[in-house]
Amino acid sequence: MPLLDVKDLKAGYGPVNVLDGMHLHVDQGEFVVMLGANGAGKTTTMRAISGLIPRHGSIVFEGHDIHKASADSIVRSGIAQVPQGRGTFPELSVEDNLLAGAYVRHGGDGVHDDMDKWFAVFPRLAERRAQRAGSLSGGEQQMLAIARALMSRPKLLLCDEPSLGLAPLITQELFAVLERLNRDEGLSVLLVEQNANLAMHIANRVYLLETGQIVASGSAEELGADDAIRKAYLGF
Repeated sequence: MPLLDVKDLKAGYGPVNVLDGMHLHVDQGEFVVMLGANGAGKTTTMRAISGLIPRHGSIVFEGHDIHKASADSIVRSGIAQVPQGRGTFPELSVEDNLLAGAYVRHGGDGVHDDMDKWFAVFPRLAERRAQRAGSLSGGEQQMLAIARALMSRPKLLLCDEPSLGLAPLITQELFAVLERLNRDEGLSVLLVEQNANLAMHIANRVYLLETGQIVASGSAEELGADDAIRKAYLGF
């Protein structure tokens, strides 16, 4: 059974339906990447899975259908999202942002140990732990957004275009952290990304999205070896 199994997903905004029968799955320990042009429905897919917008269809996580669940209960079930545009609390300190990420955990057991763990993974955040999140650089804010999501101890991490607006070296650093968490800790990841070349290097499987539907899927090697797909969708 997949960790996450999405079938016939339909979602949108008001009268506009962006997703029209989406199917995808993420297995335990997989690193899955979703690629597509702007407006293809990638962010809508992530928001629908997270319960942030109305949706219809089947979203099964660890054997339980969560398509009617609230966003809070979805986080409690083990899904955390790093939204597009970072989404930190700019007026709160780095430390308080991390504490906010642990709000779904019962009691305080291990919270400060986890903070120390992510400060070790992102040393720049440790140096700025008392600093307001809004005063951090773009790369530091993205590090904080990822660390805050991880404070809930998710089984599945949804990342929506973490490279947006970042310098290439910072992007590579962030992707290396995500790859290490997937490889060493078994964290399952569903990543939406515009940088197809970089994302393909760390993906187990890839979905190509166009106008709210999956038009191709397979391993990174399979899709990367298909000249037509590579030229039309991957840009390399």
